[in-house]
Amino acid sequence: MSSDDPTVIRAIAVSAEDVASALAATHRSGNDAVLRVTPPFSGRMRARLHVEGAADYEDPPRPIHVPADALVTDAAPAYPTPADTEDELRADPEETYSRERHHEYHAEAVAAWRDSVGNHVVDTVALPTPAGQHEVTVSLLG
Repeated sequence: MSSDDPTVIRAIAVSAEDVASALAATHRSGNDAVLRVTPPFSGRMRARLHVEGAADYEDPPRPIHVPADALVTDAAPAYPTPADTEDELRADPEETYSRERHHEYHAEAVAAWRDSVGNHVVDTVALPTPAGQHEVTVSLLG
């Protein structure tokens, strides 16, 4: 049964790829990429990648925007920056630094980070609703 009331939601389903993409987009561009839950609401909802500021609903009920960092634990690794990967590469005595090798090394680090994000998705999250924070279960897809 669908509803305009977001407090009927008991669980949201997210993909690790969407969570990683939202975290990366927020880090790289400074834009707030979120996971969006779109009405009408029901007990189990899918949260999908969305960039805030894009066209949104004018009339209630409004979609719920969940910040990507709210969906990962504090133990989640930080997004690897080019400066970090350059330092790691230069510190490795078995590697020779070059611009090309740094590009490859950074791409490998980002791919490994993306693969690891799913291991750090939280079990529950508080959704912002007009009635206040509403805690729901988080299910990882894939």
